[in-house]
Amino acid sequence: MRWPVATGVALALAVVLIGGASALAEDSPAPILEALELELKRSMDLLGAEPVPPYYLAYEVTEVDSRSVSSSFGLTRRRREERRRFLDVDLRVGEYSLDNTHPVRGDRSGSRPTDRFSFVEVPLDDDVDSIRAVLWRATDARYKRSLEQLTAVRTNVQVKVEETDASPDFSPSDPVRFVEGPTEFDPSLDEWQERVNSYATLFASHGDFYQAAASFRAVRQTHWFVSSDGSRLQTTRTAHRLDINALTKADDGMELPRYETFFWYSADESPTDDQILARVGEMTADLQALRVAPVVDPYTGPALLSGRAAGVFFHEVFGHRIEGHRQKREDEGQTFKSKVGERILPPGFAVVFDPTRSRLGEVDLAGYYRFDNEGVAARPVEVIEDGVFRHFLMSRSPIEGESRSNGHGRRQPGYAVVARQSNLIVEVDQPVPHTTLKQQLIDRVKAEGKPFGLFFKDIQGGFTQTGRRIPNAFNVIPILVYRIFPDGREELVRGVDLIGTPLTAFSKVIAADDRVEVFNGTCGAESGGVPVSAASPGLLIEQMEVQRKEKSQERPPLLPPPFEEPKS
Repeated sequence: MRWPVATGVALALAVVLIGGASALAEDSPAPILEALELELKRSMDLLGAEPVPPYYLAYEVTEVDSRSVSSSFGLTRRRREERRRFLDVDLRVGEYSLDNTHPVRGDRSGSRPTDRFSFVEVPLDDDVDSIRAVLWRATDARYKRSLEQLTAVRTNVQVKVEETDASPDFSPSDPVRFVEGPTEFDPSLDEWQERVNSYATLFASHGDFYQAAASFRAVRQTHWFVSSDGSRLQTTRTAHRLDINALTKADDGMELPRYETFFWYSADESPTDDQILARVGEMTADLQALRVAPVVDPYTGPALLSGRAAGVFFHEVFGHRIEGHRQKREDEGQTFKSKVGERILPPGFAVVFDPTRSRLGEVDLAGYYRFDNEGVAARPVEVIEDGVFRHFLMSRSPIEGESRSNGHGRRQPGYAVVARQSNLIVEVDQPVPHTTLKQQLIDRVKAEGKPFGLFFKDIQGGFTQTGRRIPNAFNVIPILVYRIFPDGREELVRGVDLIGTPLTAFSKVIAADDRVEVFNGTCGAESGGVPVSAASPGLLIEQMEVQRKEKSQERPPLLPPPFEEPKS
């Protein structure tokens, strides 16, 4: 996954039982919810009379109401207001044990056809008949396609070897009924246009900065969901994001980026100008220092990861490999499939995925949600307990040993749901002060006769490969790295990426400090981009490997920037 950075209200959900379905106190439903319910009932009744009837049908409509403005070097580049509605249809024929969504083995595309991006737009006017007409056409097309898929699936099962995981394709779920009213949404784009221009213009006076941008985006996202198993949901969430980025180049052509991101839910919790300008000042100083920083050669040895870097490390090394659907797809590496009940981290380490938490300390968490995209209530999942691996992240697609969803079926509109990460939180029983962790690094450097250790302070993001056809590895992309010498001196360096393989990297985790930091971003995978967070204390790793960073071969500009030329 590649994801940018950020900063962030813990909500307790009181669940009661009403008529066999779990529910919260309801606000007034929107007319679109009525349209979804009416057309779902009609579709199930009429298609139920077909020779191959659907056994499950769900509609989800996602409305995205966004306001955004961006600036480049202090000048407005783009300003946009947009509101759109997207329809996703999950229609299943066959039965829970084997249906049309079953992967077709030997298909080099690596996924079922419904994984591919496709959505239907829904009218913005709340006219029930117009909305039902769109649902009718989309349902008809999906039903016909599902029949073709089921034929291909049954043929494929007959001609291929027996699968190692014969779990059903889908699992039942308790119906949930919840209606949440809309939130206020009126961000002042005039104010934010002025603010982002003021932030980006601060880079314009530096002749060696070749990109400088600031952008603000506010989004109110509303979901309506109904399913044939009785769920009826209406939820809404408003989020704000400010991104600031700049880029310089070293004399050898290496591009050196710097990113800062602020993320918050409530409009009245916007960061202040003083907070933002302080970050911009740090960015400017870092970029100027990076231009003249020495390049590090490939290295293996002890390393420190800041909390933000450690969060991305866990996300890439561990999080993607415990997503449930990967455990039964034959082309996946399934690194941790046989590790349930085994110790994979030191005692005292725990990893929890908790989408019910919207805030950690003073930071909002981007991976918060009430219900996943299959209508299952969000809940925390302790995947590592006292260093021992316990659970996978599950959608409604079961695997061996995990028969039900734990609320992690997620998608971007237009994609099929799979198990995805939410808020990854690393907890440690006995953290040590950061200064102690640094001294432990120095002690290891001395004991191993190394000239230095490495401290990864900030990162851009990362990506990983989890399949069998290519090496099962990860790459975390740092932007601020320091050499730490045996005498305790620190030196800023550049030109390395943090790489490795998952089981080896996890086996080298030794200790953690008391500085918990949060990395907010958007994670891209099979079901599109979904908001996630990763929170972790800093880590001491016994051995990490770095490789040379990709480097541009283009020289810096030959001409000075125009604002540096003397005025005539």
